[in-house]
Amino acid sequence: VQLQASGGGLVQAGGSLRLSCAASGLTYRSYTMGWFRQAPGKEREFVASVTWIGGATNYADSVKGRFIISRDNVRELVYLQMNSLKPEDTAVYYCASDLNDRKLRGGEGDSWGQGTLVTVSS
Repeated sequence: VQLQASGGGLVQAGGSLRLSCAASGLTYRSYTMGWFRQAPGKEREFVASVTWIGGATNYADSVKGRFIISRDNVRELVYLQMNSLKPEDTAVYYCASDLNDRKLRGGEGDSWGQGTLVTVSS
């Protein structure tokens, strides 16, 4: 599986941004796709995930109610709509995938994209 994230940029606090992750090679549709982020000086953390089949979602408490993850099964795209952005959301955002939902959400996904930088100014 190959993943490529895009859509990062500079946005003011309170603004919105949408990240995209293009996937290829998803031979088996039972993947879970996820977004993670890593802020400067901090460890990478789980943000959100969605299953290809069924579209079940999970979110980190820090983004619940502000971020929405979705997927387009036909185009093999995963989106992260980020609303009401805060300066603490500033990080490099990565998309990842794995056949095991728990493994993916634990940060041990088999495939990772290259990351896209999101900067939220105050």
